[in-house]
Amino acid sequence: MMHWIVNLEGGPRRVNHASVAVGEFIYSFGGYCTGEDYHSNSAIDVHVLNTHNMRWAPIPAVEDENGVPCKYPEVPFQRYGHTAVAFGSKVYLWGGRNDEIVCDILFCFDTKTRKWTRPSVTGTVPGARDGHSACIYDERMYIFGGFEESIDKFSCDVYYLDLRTMHWTYVNTLGEPPSYRDFHSATVLNHRMYVFGGRSDAVAPYHSQEEIYCPNIKYLDLRADRWYTPKTTGEIPVGRRSHSAFTYNNKIYIFAGYNGNIDKHFNDLYCFDPERNVWRQVTPQGQAPRARRRQSCLVIGKRMYLFGGTCPTNNGDPSSFDYSDTHVLDFEPSLCTLAIIKVLEYRLDITSLPQDIRIEIRNMSTPNKIGRSLNKG
Repeated sequence: MMHWIVNLEGGPRRVNHASVAVGEFIYSFGGYCTGEDYHSNSAIDVHVLNTHNMRWAPIPAVEDENGVPCKYPEVPFQRYGHTAVAFGSKVYLWGGRNDEIVCDILFCFDTKTRKWTRPSVTGTVPGARDGHSACIYDERMYIFGGFEESIDKFSCDVYYLDLRTMHWTYVNTLGEPPSYRDFHSATVLNHRMYVFGGRSDAVAPYHSQEEIYCPNIKYLDLRADRWYTPKTTGEIPVGRRSHSAFTYNNKIYIFAGYNGNIDKHFNDLYCFDPERNVWRQVTPQGQAPRARRRQSCLVIGKRMYLFGGTCPTNNGDPSSFDYSDTHVLDFEPSLCTLAIIKVLEYRLDITSLPQDIRIEIRNMSTPNKIGRSLNKG
């Protein structure tokens, strides 16, 4: 039985950020926090989570040969609504915007050197956008959907960047694509890219403020470039945007999100079986995270790491809307992990326990000390 095993405060307070897992580390890029300035071209911030000790740390800004921090366009400007994918030890960041401009420049972050580069690209570059999705398949980064700033329209186009040649290609797909949308999820599994949720519009591709939240899941056969709409059964989740999607054991999981038509944030968890096309709601044991949208969820091994997000309310301090918590969902908790949970639950004396167990207990229960310096909201 899966179990929420960690609930820590004090990580980076970030919303609408982009994150990847490389080895045992999670890298988070950019995002926003209520009350901060997103008009300037200041460099994007990068934070890293060590999943062994559950500690967040900011990565120092890149400097030039004179020790001066680099700025855009040498490095990405601070942004939100962008995407990041990991390919080996490198991270490719694309798209997103601040409060003034939107970007279509490809940036590469090397997790070994912790330096940024701007790879030269060829081909048909997608129009600058935010709220799109990005995923990796067959050494390619696939981009779908989003909201294109220059033409003021939602997109339902597919592009891919060959990460070996750095060549962009527009994909002329067959079948009926998902409706024009942004802030959906795209998940690769079994040579397919599954698209779920997102925000569309009654007059899409234009934006009229009359939002539509489609509950159907669709997939692109990545070997035939054809869209399909499987007939699904079971407990189908309510349509939503700004949720998270991740895979484990050949199944797709959907967590949280927001539906603007009913003005509701979620903290539910659904599982989709692509072999049977069946949805079911899953209720893990332990303390579930608060409802939210625009968070990050990443799987490493048998655990999913969740952090950030927001849940604005009509009555409350805006600084409380954005979250700095980190949660861990264990898909297959060991007896040792379950025992540690009970030790924490009943606040038992741990002085007689082996040192490695005591360290793990502290890692699962001690808030990050960097929180106060990071949280400006």
